[in-house]
Amino acid sequence: MSSPIIIRPVTLQDHEQWLPLWDGYNAFYGRSGPTALASEITAMTWSRFFDAYEPVHALVAESDGRLVGLVHYLYHRSTTAIAPNCYLQDLFTNEAVRGKGVGRALIEGVYIRAQAAGSGRVYWQTHETNHTAMKLYDKVGERSGFIVYRKLF
Repeated sequence: MSSPIIIRPVTLQDHEQWLPLWDGYNAFYGRSGPTALASEITAMTWSRFFDAYEPVHALVAESDGRLVGLVHYLYHRSTTAIAPNCYLQDLFTNEAVRGKGVGRALIEGVYIRAQAAGSGRVYWQTHETNHTAMKLYDKVGERSGFIVYRKLF
């Protein structure tokens, strides 16, 4: 990266560069090939970023005119607070820029927007085997101690 990292909201014109990042993120978590997300899910995810009635948002990291990372986040209500919570759902950077501050800049971009929206908390989860990311997460957040349970249908 020869130019600074610019963190900005995604635009409709970013789709061609956003899609390979999204595909890379999903491949990292095993959602590729026969287990790939349906194209309808990707299309809906993309459209939600531009729907004023959706609480889903996206930021991208740009360097030298190319997108090198993405972060998706959403706001939701809580039974324990009046202000919305901010859930950082997806974070991904190109392998070539990992360790160069792009992930941290994307997370901090979410922090800025969550504070501006009146949110009192940003939180996220990662897989227990994602040790590289956890090194960063331990610097920019704190472990909550909660364990996630789920049931898929």
